[in-house]
Amino acid sequence: MTAVKATPTTPPPRLPVRTKSDAGDRGWGGVSPMLTRLAAEEATGVLVRERGSLHLVDGRVVHAESPSAPGLDLLLTAHGTLRTEAWEAAAKAADDRHATTRLLLDGGLLSPGALELCQLGALYDAAYFVLAPSSTPGRFRYGVTHPLGSVRPVPVAALERETLRRRDLLHRVWPDAATDGAPLVRADPVAPPPVTARQAAVLARVDGVRTAPDIARALGRRAYPTLLDVRRLVSAGLVSPRPPAPAAAPLPDVTDPDITLLKRLRDALEAL
Repeated sequence: MTAVKATPTTPPPRLPVRTKSDAGDRGWGGVSPMLTRLAAEEATGVLVRERGSLHLVDGRVVHAESPSAPGLDLLLTAHGTLRTEAWEAAAKAADDRHATTRLLLDGGLLSPGALELCQLGALYDAAYFVLAPSSTPGRFRYGVTHPLGSVRPVPVAALERETLRRRDLLHRVWPDAATDGAPLVRADPVAPPPVTARQAAVLARVDGVRTAPDIARALGRRAYPTLLDVRRLVSAGLVSPRPPAPAAAPLPDVTDPDITLLKRLRDALEAL
């Protein structure tokens, strides 16, 4: 298949027709047909979906962000990889995030390896949510670049393979995805099973209000491993989604005779 370079003034080609056998030959099922097409085009821009966005350069993903996943700044500063003061000072001295990371690298405050590791972790983490099934169509804006720049581009096929692998793992641990976004409450089993240190830290922050992504931010961790910990805790009977609040009882219907009677009672009381 010949790759087609697309520009903002050139209409993109029609979506390719894919068969199940084609997907099997590639070794991945395809998560977003639009993303598949953009990779074939070697397009540059931003794909905006319901739960976040993916930034592409020459058909490869260089950045992902989602409200459900902690950002690169939190992952860098949460556990001492970078001092919060250093990030804030660099952010004040620069106009965008790309300049911020450049200042940190040039100043010796952040190593290239640490930046690449955290950037890839944040990318795969956010992409899991961005590529979630959605009833809302995505849209692509050609030519838009992210100020962070390209640290290590990720092929679309690799990103989709990893997304499908993560979905399958979560399903095998606990098949109900309601635990991923609902406020969580603690259970009180008679004989609670042992938990790992990571799971204990998650369990300690279950308060009936926080969701799994909220707990990830509170701990300064990536969101997907926290989803995994939560589902394991649910499977062990230690955590459950908060049940919905009971519906309010409907108000009784008030008829015209009732209103007339109330007026008579009011008039009688005023006459006393």
